[in-house]
Amino acid sequence: MISLAGLNTPQQKAAAHVDGPILVLAGAGSGKTRTVTYRIANLIENHGVKGKEILGVTFTNKAAQEMRERVRTLLSRPKSRGLTLTTFHSLGVRILRKDIEAIGYHKDFSIYDSSDQISIVREALKNFHAEKSFDQKDVLSKIGFLKNHGVSCDEYANSQYFNDDDPYSHATEHVYRYYQDKLKFYNAIDFDDILFLTVKLFKDFPDVAKKYSQQYRYILIDEYQDTNPLQFSLIAGLTSTHQNLCVVGDDDQSIYGFRGADIRNILEFEKHYKNAVVVKLEENYRSSNPILTLANEVIAKNKNRMIKKLWSKSVETELPLLWACGHTEHEAQVICDEINHYQSDGKPLSEVAILYRSNTQASVIESELRLANIPYQMLGGQKLYDKKEIKDLIAYLSVIHNPHDEISLRRILNVPNRGIGNATLDKFLLHAKIQGTTLFEALRAASKTEPSKAELILQFMRLLDELKKIFSTATLPEGVALLLEKTDYYNFLEKMYDNPKQIQRRREDLNRFIEGAKRFQEYHGQYATLENFIERMLLQDNQDDEKGDENDVRRNEVTMMTLHSAKGLEFDVIYLVGVEEETLPHKKTIASGENIEEERRLCYVGITRAREKLVMTYCKQRKLYGKDVVRFRSRFLNDLIEQNLFIEQDRTTFGHLTKDEAKQYQKSFFNNLIDEIED
Repeated sequence: MISLAGLNTPQQKAAAHVDGPILVLAGAGSGKTRTVTYRIANLIENHGVKGKEILGVTFTNKAAQEMRERVRTLLSRPKSRGLTLTTFHSLGVRILRKDIEAIGYHKDFSIYDSSDQISIVREALKNFHAEKSFDQKDVLSKIGFLKNHGVSCDEYANSQYFNDDDPYSHATEHVYRYYQDKLKFYNAIDFDDILFLTVKLFKDFPDVAKKYSQQYRYILIDEYQDTNPLQFSLIAGLTSTHQNLCVVGDDDQSIYGFRGADIRNILEFEKHYKNAVVVKLEENYRSSNPILTLANEVIAKNKNRMIKKLWSKSVETELPLLWACGHTEHEAQVICDEINHYQSDGKPLSEVAILYRSNTQASVIESELRLANIPYQMLGGQKLYDKKEIKDLIAYLSVIHNPHDEISLRRILNVPNRGIGNATLDKFLLHAKIQGTTLFEALRAASKTEPSKAELILQFMRLLDELKKIFSTATLPEGVALLLEKTDYYNFLEKMYDNPKQIQRRREDLNRFIEGAKRFQEYHGQYATLENFIERMLLQDNQDDEKGDENDVRRNEVTMMTLHSAKGLEFDVIYLVGVEEETLPHKKTIASGENIEEERRLCYVGITRAREKLVMTYCKQRKLYGKDVVRFRSRFLNDLIEQNLFIEQDRTTFGHLTKDEAKQYQKSFFNNLIDEIED
């Protein structure tokens, strides 16, 4: 039997719940993961539910992995066997791999990334004859928005999102149709299609939805406040035969409206699921009471929320600080001075984070950290899988798995250089179009299509055949290593780059990729297929770091990141930078008059990342677009100035560099860096 005695009273109530809908309203730092893992263990150990009947869904691979590991500490492996703890998109792919043929695709479909998508959009816009030019990324973003709201290319023109007077609407309609036709022809889907097509499958074939609903008798959804309309529809399909749904989330931490998250899903849960039980987790195990008191008062100003109040047994009494800084450079200086003092006391830099609303705020702080010789890392930089060499490698793997993946095939046709240029490619594309075949099939017939290039093409096709055989027998890391050897890719790097450091760094990236394949092989064993490996790479969530290893975040360096990236993390010391009007809340939000409540939630998330010390800053004057602009304290704090919830300090009198001195210092610093620039 699993005992729930180690949980507090609300946690016990949530963990002990078995049948019917339940909303666990989990405040920041309230032990939600502990609660839900005990609930899973309780279902299996105390109520005889089989692991294979339980489905847990979250947003990131890291969160799913953490949940999986915690369950394993509570249950023996045989009892947890068959338990599904995964992300929304991984679940969607799993369903589509089994049942996508019902909606006209083959099971060996490819998943296209953003660069592949842009290629098709660019092609579509070339065929859309209009006087006005259209931004490819804007059109693609609109298509993603439509998919996440469940609107197909056939439905778009008659939907609320189509504006007959807007040229972009007409361009989007044309591109959307062309784009979907091309994807289907290539037997490919994009990231948004994963859920869009799963929901379509459930709607068009209710028996398929019923099958999965009967398979998963108990469903848990984490971070429910971040779900969008498409995910809501998916959940509805999964619960079509029962109401055993447990959702966990916090409406006060709903900060992804720009991604399509709909806060109404959590606010109206009791409306959608009658007789739902609501349990509030309000005891916080992370932050001191002064920090929580400030957070409570900040968020209390929002009207569209479910009432709750965080509290802690902590005896800490240090009030949060608000520093009034003179200007942008001064703000960075005082932060770095404080971090130096913190470090000189022997405290770890890994417990310090600098948070900001926008990446545009980061450069000045980054410069000052380098001047002060303070080690730091920035979360949200270029990921391993976004680098050219890795994308080349993934394209090879995709073509080996799915030869009809035309975008990937076009990418690798002349990589490394084998004398097959764009002119030759265009001839094959035209031939494929006339014959109604795929590019791969056209290349197979190279001797008839383009005799002058036939031998080069056939060498390439023989290479692909050889690689396919290799991957049918070799392990993943062996296959990847042999791919690099057979394609002579390392020599290709030598020719592509002159700088030895660049070459070495790119070789290291390729080696990291092989190491990732080794870890995947070790972890998944017999299930470490090429198909599953490609899926795992392409389903890396934006909130996951490139290795999926939380320890990377805890190097002994200061962490810099946006408020959106900070959700789910915690540090002893937080510097919340730029708590001022037109930064937090953002000027675009102020101008539109919409989403101020989400900006307030963003501020709340920043505050609640701090365990022991919270320092907020604002500038009296900030450099914006080359001009000095007067700034004012954010309304989120201005509302609370009389309540003595924080201590405001004017740091402009602390004897730091003047603005002109700071400019000169930075100019000298950057001049010294010129010789170090590599890319």
